[in-house]
Amino acid sequence: MKIEHLQPATFLRRYKRFLVDVRLPDGTEITVHCPNTGSMKGCLFPEGPVMLLASGNLNRKYRYSLEMTQAESGAWIGVNTGRTNRLVREAIENGIISEIGPVDSIQPEVKVSEKSRLDFLLEKGGKKTYVEVKNCTLVENQTAMFPDAVSTRGTKHLKELINLHEQGHRSIVFFCVQREDVTQFLPARHIDPEYSKTLVEASSRGVLVLVYRALVSTSAITIKEKLPVVLH
Repeated sequence: MKIEHLQPATFLRRYKRFLVDVRLPDGTEITVHCPNTGSMKGCLFPEGPVMLLASGNLNRKYRYSLEMTQAESGAWIGVNTGRTNRLVREAIENGIISEIGPVDSIQPEVKVSEKSRLDFLLEKGGKKTYVEVKNCTLVENQTAMFPDAVSTRGTKHLKELINLHEQGHRSIVFFCVQREDVTQFLPARHIDPEYSKTLVEASSRGVLVLVYRALVSTSAITIKEKLPVVLH
């Protein structure tokens, strides 16, 4: 996925969850939209480099959105969760994810129960695969972790995947790690023990747990390679 016309800036502070103050290269301080509902633990550093993208909507209150931040390791981190599903879909369509392979159709935002939707329904030869995508940016000691905050909704999605698998469908939870300074994946037990326990249970009951790392630069984000998953 190409990303053009990014504007460099310096991070100052985040507040009210969706707002970030930054300093532009000319010294001007502005408020930008933060398209990430997570805690962003390990992604934001005072006076750290960030990248912004201007909106084409002239009526928007905040002209810029936060697109990338830079980790202490120097790696760029894709923090716009609105891009995650498009990145994964692009990787599926381009045959990057070998465990999925070519498919006949991709249907986004599929309702699977009265109060729950999953990100994708893939079909091939009449067989269905349900995929729930999670954006992963938390890294500790070169280990990607999820979630970065308690995720009741995420736990519910895992239970939906278990149910679908038991109904005879293929079920996948796909973690898209939008930073390169990682070598493996672990559930974040110290942050959300219930999610972590449910992820282990889902894997043991047949849900496929996939973790892929994306190459993130100031001109493109592309899912490239699989990471080892350590659940026990």
